[in-house]
Amino acid sequence: MPFRPFVLSLAAACALSAAPCAPARAVESGVTVHKLGPLKETVPEATAVRLGGDTQQTRFVIDLTRKVDIATFTLADPYRVVVDLPQVTFKLPRHSGEHGRGLIKAFRYGLIMQGGSRIVLDVTGPVRVNKAFALAASDGQPARLVLDLAATDRESFLRNIEVTARPRRHEAPIRSDVSRADNDPRPLIVVDPGHGGIDSGTKGLDGQDEKDVVLAVGLKLRQALLATGKYRVAMTRSDDTFIPLQERVRFARRHKAALFISIHCDSLPRREGVGEGATVYTLSEHASDAEAAKLAEKENKSDVIAGVDLSAQPNDVANILIDLAQRETKTFSVQFARTLARDFKPVVPLHIKPVKSAGFVVLKAPDVPSVLVELGYMTTRSDLRRLVSPEWRTKAADAIVQAANDFFARRLVGASVGAK
Repeated sequence: MPFRPFVLSLAAACALSAAPCAPARAVESGVTVHKLGPLKETVPEATAVRLGGDTQQTRFVIDLTRKVDIATFTLADPYRVVVDLPQVTFKLPRHSGEHGRGLIKAFRYGLIMQGGSRIVLDVTGPVRVNKAFALAASDGQPARLVLDLAATDRESFLRNIEVTARPRRHEAPIRSDVSRADNDPRPLIVVDPGHGGIDSGTKGLDGQDEKDVVLAVGLKLRQALLATGKYRVAMTRSDDTFIPLQERVRFARRHKAALFISIHCDSLPRREGVGEGATVYTLSEHASDAEAAKLAEKENKSDVIAGVDLSAQPNDVANILIDLAQRETKTFSVQFARTLARDFKPVVPLHIKPVKSAGFVVLKAPDVPSVLVELGYMTTRSDLRRLVSPEWRTKAADAIVQAANDFFARRLVGASVGAK
């Protein structure tokens, strides 16, 4: 029977440029769509970024290979300004966005869906978007995206958000390669490489992005699982695309997954010392230790980083029903986590506490056994050396396959005994 659930400190940017900076139109906080001409077939590139100004007025400028349409909106708690634009290849200098100036603390950028990119500015407080426009290349100057921000009060900021319609949320549809044959009894395993697109995850010691490392491992895992012939496999993402956390959960539930494996890498600030080894997490509303709680909080901010607010929490009645459904699922999740830690041990160095629990949003499907695997620390040299090694990634994938084999073998035995 089939298995079922479970930057840059520079002078004010455009002001020092020889090209004119007349705005296309003034913009208030909230959403404003700026139509700036037809798109060409080639994907434009972002080649440089500049910040100028102070804590009252700040200008943000990105150089582009051609002019594009943009849309802006603002979000509170934390305060952010979001710029949506067509798909752009970001070729900005390394470390761009890690530091800000004036009203901008930092910024992030990347693919939000096929055909669409996003820039998210983390701002110091409530701001007003005074100007948002793009300029075509002219007089030897590249095309540019220009954003002028001004400080405002919270009341005005929130009022402008309320009275202005929000744009349709960008959510990349997950393209499923799941077999749709109703008579296929093989369990479906969903592999979930964390982060992606605008959300790069943590940074390695040499500048590696977590999203790239976990995608490489995820692709190897899919290949290894399919090679057994025992499972159907689907991935929440198989390229550099941002997928909201709740959509990852909905995807697993929609396809009646028998197991959900989310793949991540960990990090520690230098002041907190060195962490080492892999950890397997299951869901808990109360984290098993302070480190697990901090990690869950960091991972759950992925949607906020991308400028998307997390969905509202269910009401009290729904919480009770979900809790009842989750009890059996949690038991299976813990079983797989312990099995995986055991099968990891010969090939993957383990954290001193290899199995933990925390409140990860991505593990909250009430009817899909789910684990989140932190493969190692991007900020620890020995772990990073393994994480970027193709040979080690293959060994890690094989260990996860072995854990899946052991996990489903026990469930098959249990199902057979129960049927007699």
